[in-house]
Amino acid sequence: MQQSIGDFDPPFTIFEPVAHLSPVVFNVPHAGRVYPQSFLDSARLGPLALRRSEDAWVDRLFAGVVQLGAPLMVAHFPRAYLDLNREPGELDPRLFREPPPPDANTRSARVAGGLGTIPRVVGDGQEIYSGRISLESGLARVESLYRPYHRALGLLLDRTVARFGCAVLVDCHSMPAPAGGRRGPPPDIVLGDRFGMSCAPALIAFLESGFRRHGYQVVRNRPYAGGFITEHYGAPAIGRHALQVEINRTLYMDDATLAPDEGFDPLARDLTDVCAALLKALPGLVMPLRHAAE
Repeated sequence: MQQSIGDFDPPFTIFEPVAHLSPVVFNVPHAGRVYPQSFLDSARLGPLALRRSEDAWVDRLFAGVVQLGAPLMVAHFPRAYLDLNREPGELDPRLFREPPPPDANTRSARVAGGLGTIPRVVGDGQEIYSGRISLESGLARVESLYRPYHRALGLLLDRTVARFGCAVLVDCHSMPAPAGGRRGPPPDIVLGDRFGMSCAPALIAFLESGFRRHGYQVVRNRPYAGGFITEHYGAPAIGRHALQVEINRTLYMDDATLAPDEGFDPLARDLTDVCAALLKALPGLVMPLRHAAE
């Protein structure tokens, strides 16, 4: 399914399997790499600096899940332009020429760091714009891109619940190489479930075990426990589970050029293997709250 809006044709795609065989839905909100010329013209940073905020190529890393019978939703607009993993109203007063609406969340930790719904900085703290932008332009991004994306994701999850009696959302991301800790080397993969709140414990335990069997260093919830998407869509008590997967970018790409390297294909195969095992094991990990509609 595709939808055309403004500079983005389409702004997102839901890659549907030939047959939807599992209650798992995969989502990639931060791998978009379509940069409108108007946005580039307003930015003080060059394209490569802007792209450092992307979860580069994560959509391609997880592309194999579609052949397994699971849908994959991918945003094509970049995170530096609009961040889908925020509340719709996390608006930074330092970014806009006019005051944000009274109901905006201007005091979250993410806004304080310049990483609200309309980011003011890229991940390494560099200011995106040479000056303030109009509030109208920021709100237009929320209305034309953010809300349609989340509406489509919500409908996809509703359809999954109607068919299977439950839904499992896997939110797919990548991360800069984190520093090592006292207990060993930096992790390859961080799994987030909002510290046990957003999905059944058996789900995250199964994924952790699967990645470890493939030789990856895995930790849970530190430093990434899941953002707005995991928190908003994860409600295990009503059969809706959500978890976040963060992948260390050094496993698959050159940090200087952002190009995939020789690690990309082996990692993609391992991700597909782990996801295939998850889909196969799901009947024993998550019990539907009711029988799905015939």
